[in-house]
Amino acid sequence: MAADDSVIGPAELLGRWVRDHALAVRGYLLGITRRHDVADDLLQEVLQRAWQARDRYRELGQERAYLLKIADRLVIDRCRRLGLEINIDDATWHEVEPTIQTAAPLDDLVGAETNEELAAALAQLSASQRRVLLLRFFSDMTFEEIAETMNCPLGTALSHCRRGLVTMRKLLMTSE
Repeated sequence: MAADDSVIGPAELLGRWVRDHALAVRGYLLGITRRHDVADDLLQEVLQRAWQARDRYRELGQERAYLLKIADRLVIDRCRRLGLEINIDDATWHEVEPTIQTAAPLDDLVGAETNEELAAALAQLSASQRRVLLLRFFSDMTFEEIAETMNCPLGTALSHCRRGLVTMRKLLMTSE
């Protein structure tokens, strides 16, 4: 809970989590599972678990990072149970990417082309590299939070990010 949660009621806290973070958490879950039904189920479970643990939660970072940590653990468990591959394809990337707010149609075309190139480059990364990059850039988590979420040493999270970015840079440079 944030520092001011002692003065707001439980309904306001849950409302804030849903209003401020549910879309990002669902986007992350959809990006990993590629299934709307699974992402929706997992989002509900994330919010339920966060709500049940609200008394034990202490503000150590961002609320979104807290919810994404729960989401990451749940999605990894669910994917293993269902035999789903942790991967992101072009169609899913377009569903979870932030929308582009431009006035000019030409800008929209350039943005769409860039997003396709980005999706293709992301698809060529390892699952660990994609996961780190999504957590870092889509969810704005720190590397310490990513390492804790992925249950790996900080250096491993950093190296996955570095290798992923180097690979993406090479892929994007060759597509120009």
